Amino acid sequence: MLPASVSSYIDKNRQAFVDDLAAFLKISSVSTLSEHDEDIRSAAQWVLDQLENCGFEGKIYQTQRHPVVLASSEHIPGAPVLLVYGHYDVQPPDPLDEWETPPFSPSTRDGYIYARGATDDKGQFLTYVKAAQAILGAGEKLPVNLKFLVEGEEEIGSPNLEKFLREHRGELIADAVAISDGAQFAPGIPAITYGLRGLCYFQLDVQGPRFDLHSGGFGGIVENPAQVLANILAALKAPDETVNLPGFYDDVLPLQKSEREEMASLPVDESRIRDYLGVPEFTGEPGYSVVERKGARPTLDINGLWGGFSGQGAKTIIPARAGAKVSMRLVPNQDPGIITRIFHDFIEKNSPAGVKVKITDLHGADPVLVSRQTTAMRAAEKAIAAGFGKKPVFIREGGSIPVVNLIKKHLGQENILLLGWGCPDDGAHSPNERFSLDDFHRAIHSVATLYYEIGV
Repeated sequence: MLPASVSSYIDKNRQAFVDDLAAFLKISSVSTLSEHDEDIRSAAQWVLDQLENCGFEGKIYQTQRHPVVLASSEHIPGAPVLLVYGHYDVQPPDPLDEWETPPFSPSTRDGYIYARGATDDKGQFLTYVKAAQAILGAGEKLPVNLKFLVEGEEEIGSPNLEKFLREHRGELIADAVAISDGAQFAPGIPAITYGLRGLCYFQLDVQGPRFDLHSGGFGGIVENPAQVLANILAALKAPDETVNLPGFYDDVLPLQKSEREEMASLPVDESRIRDYLGVPEFTGEPGYSVVERKGARPTLDINGLWGGFSGQGAKTIIPARAGAKVSMRLVPNQDPGIITRIFHDFIEKNSPAGVKVKITDLHGADPVLVSRQTTAMRAAEKAIAAGFGKKPVFIREGGSIPVVNLIKKHLGQENILLLGWGCPDDGAHSPNERFSLDDFHRAIHSVATLYYEIGV
């Protein structure tokens, strides 16, 4: 139970906490662009300063690219240890002309703060720091030992985090891990995520003639890379949206009857979602609901296409090359290694002799299911109910959080809390990303309560 003194401190310092969030959001810590390397370092230092102001001992560790912040609270003998993971890096803000206000000039309107990183992940991560600050600022002692692991490469696939976890395993051992890098089920419906889809991501490059050709002079005698690519991509899926790769569904763990019933009971406003997305109808695998298709069934999507002439007017060419990016979201029991092999075999069998098709494996992550029957999970359920005024629902999330697999693998940790404070319509990775200030406030209350519930 959260002491009244802590709750009062959070309420009294609401605007100060928002001001700190705005200061954090002003730092343009875009991890994928080298021109922002100095901003990345500034963001790492800002995080460490915040934690040191709470009396934590910490350090910035330089990796081969972007730094990791590791900090711990003063040790309390006999108290449980909670490891908090977050990331301070953000996606590029493009396209800039679609932002109503500049992406790194935080703007508050209609109860939201707008900026790149507002919900992914600066706003959500900061709730854990502010909850600790509130407990200490109210004159109380932390009821749990806290460790913070904050990286700057999540948005580029965390390429150096695995090595860091191996090298610092002893410093990261904990009784539970908390990660808030997701969302509630819907506005006003808080959630705990117990499942994440995995990922296989590829790039296809189709090379035809040595250079672009006049389509009048050479059309009909050489393979057109753009046409070859289109044929390959079209063959990946059937008209009913199922994936055509042989063996793709062989290892899929079926949803339990109780899970399907629970998902069917969730309040889904399909009309509202369609309006938000700007689409007239949903599509997807037959026999499954929108909720099931969105988070608990495997998918395949084309993420990008290029090749040939796309400028104004006409240019009659056969392009020399064309390319695409393709990703698959995987569910429990599907192995990214097996799916990668299946994908390679399929592409090779569907590639004609007149072109060269190169496949580049870009990224992979295992799907995740975490136990709902743990002491930490029950503590999180109570904490969210206290902070948001209603019990959370349990959901599977359609996205991937690779750090979860790394934590399971290198820290041997299965007790993982995936707690989303944002909302599905916050626009993560999109222009006008935002975070509800009421949810920011509720989340700080929830996290502070979580510290006490785990510390019992």
